[in-house]
Amino acid sequence: MNAWFSQHRAALGLAFRRLLASPLNTLLSLLVIGIALTLPAFGYVALDNLRDLGRNATGVQQISLFLNLEAGKKDVAEIENRLRAASAGTWRFVPKEEALKRMQASEGMAEIVASLPRNPLPDAFVIEPKNTEPEALEIMRKEIAGWPRVAHVQLDSAWVKRFDAFLRLGKLALWMLAGLFAAGLVAVTFNTIRLQVMAQSAEIEVARMIGATDGFIRRPFYYFGALQGALGGLLAAALVIGGLYLLAAPVGELAALYGSAFAFRRPAVGEVVVLAGLGAFLGWLGAQLSVSLSLRKFD
Repeated sequence: MNAWFSQHRAALGLAFRRLLASPLNTLLSLLVIGIALTLPAFGYVALDNLRDLGRNATGVQQISLFLNLEAGKKDVAEIENRLRAASAGTWRFVPKEEALKRMQASEGMAEIVASLPRNPLPDAFVIEPKNTEPEALEIMRKEIAGWPRVAHVQLDSAWVKRFDAFLRLGKLALWMLAGLFAAGLVAVTFNTIRLQVMAQSAEIEVARMIGATDGFIRRPFYYFGALQGALGGLLAAALVIGGLYLLAAPVGELAALYGSAFAFRRPAVGEVVVLAGLGAFLGWLGAQLSVSLSLRKFD
């Protein structure tokens, strides 16, 4: 076991020395890998923030339940019991008096409200469901519409469906983009490792003559590819965080103009680790393919 650890430690140290031996080439490779990972990573963060923005927008993914004008306190209590039994999520009761006061406070409505002989507004519930999928919202709307004393159930299902379709389309485009850039990252690592194998062909031949195994020869190249990919992933995370930092102020100002407070959610530590791990895996994959093909000429 000690020998196994020693071999891997030596291979890792050799990979580090090869990275540091040509700093300019290493920097250029890291920039290519970092940019290749930045675009899909930024797309993922943008979609995640867009989904949060859609969920937090006023009136979005809410169900408004309006009772009959004849409904009394007993009917309100029955509706609350039904909502509780259905695990509908959270809800807020809006009595007709409160709704009338809000209407009266609106600009230009005070005189109109004062001329009304009686309150024409019904009691209402504003429901925020737990499950915000479009299909689940539509099922809940139909179920609530069949309850007694319910006059109308309002849900902007068309907007919700369009927003959900846009997110699904964005995810599909993101996966396609990620696949293309992942292939590009593997190609960059493949070419880098191939050049290294060609440059060290004499050393590899001598190592084989004195009994070095294929695993011993391959191991430093694998570590080199994984390290290069992991560092490129960390660079991509830094570029994404930097881009979000630069966009934070103008996006905040734009949100304030619409009476909202929105701030980008930056990648968590776990997401940065996943990005670095993904880069390491793609780097290792490129190295594995390159070494396997390049070493055939030594057989």
